[in-house]
Amino acid sequence: MQITVDDAVKELIMKEGQDYRVCTACSGPALVPITMKMPKESDIKIPIGNNTLYVSIVQASYIDRVSIDMVYDPDRFFTCSALEAFR
Repeated sequence: MQITVDDAVKELIMKEGQDYRVCTACSGPALVPITMKMPKESDIKIPIGNNTLYVSIVQASYIDRVSIDMVYDPDRFFTCSALEAFR
């Protein structure tokens, strides 16, 4: 399973200097900092500079690319009923 990461996503992660995760949200795959959704042991780990992009094993079965349009609006993230525990 090969997942490519767009340059804009790599730039975001390196600029922010923190790890990110692609997880499942109500609207589909969401790219969020791990401070919003912690990684799981089953995640696929992709090194990005000094940081890591974690991809949920669930999402990894559906996506082959991580793009900047997956960046999730924090206000929408917390309104998703699937993520109520993080409110």
